[in-house]
Amino acid sequence: MSEPHPRRAAITGIGLVAPNGTSTETFWKSTREGISVLDRITREGCGHLPLRVAGEVRDFDPPTVVEERYLVQTDRFTHFAMAAADQALDDAGLDRSETDAAPFSVGVITAAGSGGGEFGQRELQQLWDKGSRFVGPYQSIAWFYAASTGQISIRRGFKGPCGVVAADEAGGLDALAHAARAVRRGTDVIVAGATEAPLAPYSMVCQLGYEELSVVDDPDRAYRPFTASACGFVPAEGGAMLVVEAESSARRRGAPVRATLAGHAATFTGASRWEQSREGLAQAIRGALDEAGCAPEEIDVVFADALGVPEADRAEALAIADALGAHGRRVPVTAPKTAFGRGYSAAPVLDVAAAVLALEHGLIPPTPNVFDACHDLDLVTSRARAAELRTALVLSRGLMGSNAALVLRLGAGDAS
Repeated sequence: MSEPHPRRAAITGIGLVAPNGTSTETFWKSTREGISVLDRITREGCGHLPLRVAGEVRDFDPPTVVEERYLVQTDRFTHFAMAAADQALDDAGLDRSETDAAPFSVGVITAAGSGGGEFGQRELQQLWDKGSRFVGPYQSIAWFYAASTGQISIRRGFKGPCGVVAADEAGGLDALAHAARAVRRGTDVIVAGATEAPLAPYSMVCQLGYEELSVVDDPDRAYRPFTASACGFVPAEGGAMLVVEAESSARRRGAPVRATLAGHAATFTGASRWEQSREGLAQAIRGALDEAGCAPEEIDVVFADALGVPEADRAEALAIADALGAHGRRVPVTAPKTAFGRGYSAAPVLDVAAAVLALEHGLIPPTPNVFDACHDLDLVTSRARAAELRTALVLSRGLMGSNAALVLRLGAGDAS
């Protein structure tokens, strides 16, 4: 087991824009009550596509939270990120005067799997219909994977370490791991997370190449992982940003520590090789436990990747058992994302937000739309389950083959 690090990485702020809530309060209320918001896609230009169901963010008005000068040069996924970052910084109690006084002590790390498809599509249509003179100058930056990192840091004046993880789903956890390591190396604060906006027609056409995508048109049946009727995953937009800072720094300024990022590990097993993901995910779990100094039986809840593909679901259930031993068949497992969709790189960051809130409230949220689990898991369904929770395990796998695991501890953990 690893020794505790003197600069533990703590989560002190949460901000999110999700299909089931555009604030931490509304997100948690919907999540704990298992309210499914999956529905038919309403975005213009998508009606003829075979992808029918998704998790749309409908209660979000960008001009009310983002200044006009940033709106015109950014895509929807960056609007989500800027709004969520503002929420997270407010939640952490970090005001502008504090960050302005020490700009090199604050950095930004985000993950993105698709970039700004909506902005890019609009500009490409201008190019096709009217010519190059009608393509806006921001086309060169708005679509880019790093746009959210750059715009958050510019808008808030952060000059510390910045980066982007351009990856598939597991990249969301990897971004948090990069944030934790930056804190351990000496940076006081990192704003970290992931947001996605993959529901523009161009982005959706690109996704149709994924065999794992669900094209079922019944919202109640389109995304049902760990069941005999599993038929793939439903995409979603939105995401979450977290304030990750040195626990010692948080203590000095009197900020509550919501959770600590105790351990992380990642592996790679290849695109759509779901049987092999069993070994890769199990190895990631073991690595995260080792870095956290955490025994398998200390895990109180698992937030599953829950792809919704039979082979992948079976591999995940077996990986949990492989890594956690007999405890893996007893530990409660949940996948609240079945209520609002799987938002690519943003999916595991929303799981982390849900896990922190579950730890704080002693309540494991349910897995909506799932009633007949067919794998050897203690899957929480139907309604939330009260439990004494101190340590959570969050899992993620990407369509391109990445696997990641993250261990969270309530409040001030014993390891870093």
